[in-house]
Amino acid sequence: MLQETWKRLGLIAVLALTLVIAACGTDEEDATEDPEGADGEETTEEETTDEDAVTHEGELELVYVEWDTEIASTHVIGHVLEDLGYDVDITPLDNAVMWQSVANGEADGMVAAWLPATHGDLFEEYEESLVQLGPNFEGAKIGAVVPEYMTVDSLDELDQYADELGESITGIEPGAGVVQAAETATETYESLEGWSVDTSSSGAMATALGSAIENEEPIVVTGWSPHWKFAEYDLKYLEDPELAFGEAETIETMVREGLEEDLPGAYQVLDNFFWEEEEFNSVMAEIQDGVDPAEAAANFVENNPELVEEWTDVQ
Repeated sequence: MLQETWKRLGLIAVLALTLVIAACGTDEEDATEDPEGADGEETTEEETTDEDAVTHEGELELVYVEWDTEIASTHVIGHVLEDLGYDVDITPLDNAVMWQSVANGEADGMVAAWLPATHGDLFEEYEESLVQLGPNFEGAKIGAVVPEYMTVDSLDELDQYADELGESITGIEPGAGVVQAAETATETYESLEGWSVDTSSSGAMATALGSAIENEEPIVVTGWSPHWKFAEYDLKYLEDPELAFGEAETIETMVREGLEEDLPGAYQVLDNFFWEEEEFNSVMAEIQDGVDPAEAAANFVENNPELVEEWTDVQ
């Protein structure tokens, strides 16, 4: 009899303890659901407010040099920022002026810095006045480019075509890094002594290249990749054993000082911006086919939502 009594008492104690634990659990849940608690006092849990969210608004100016790569990249990232809510201006400038305008704060940023060689002098001049966000493309290259049908493979063999080429390399805009590198090559290679680099524009260079290939004539141009011409024509870089054109490069994003504080959302998007050669080339090829750059950029953004989502993932 006594044993049965103890069993009943033990069962009652267990049930009572269970009810106590359950009641405590309910109180904790209620406290979590009701951050002010039953007595109206605030809890210590942190809350996310609208003030913590990144807002996408404000005016933004991106600058670029009118190279095919920079026309494509600037229009694409500009379109992405416009879709988010920014009022974006994109302005083509001379190469040196582009760097200067970001460094002195007249423009907000650029995605057009070729480093370490092509824009090395300009980077050294303005480095202290810029914020370097890192590469938006890796594996870029510059060099002397010829059609595959030419029977030379190296810069030190180019003198075989001296008469036909008039000892001239077809360049782009004066002061461009690839032009400066070509001029260095004419000073570095003894076989190119007396050669010159004829400057004009990127468009004029592409026209001259296309005309020479159509007539299967020799031509050597200042080239770089990524570029649509490598998909359009059968081309090759001339070997550069003296590294007059340098080695592989990156295309980097630079912004003005203070942009992170003024437009944190835009700063983060520009910092996230990165793409591969196939993606880059698809925009350039469409523009080369006659599509307006803004339309080509809009097409790319529409067709690549996952990539755009990576770029616009801001905290």
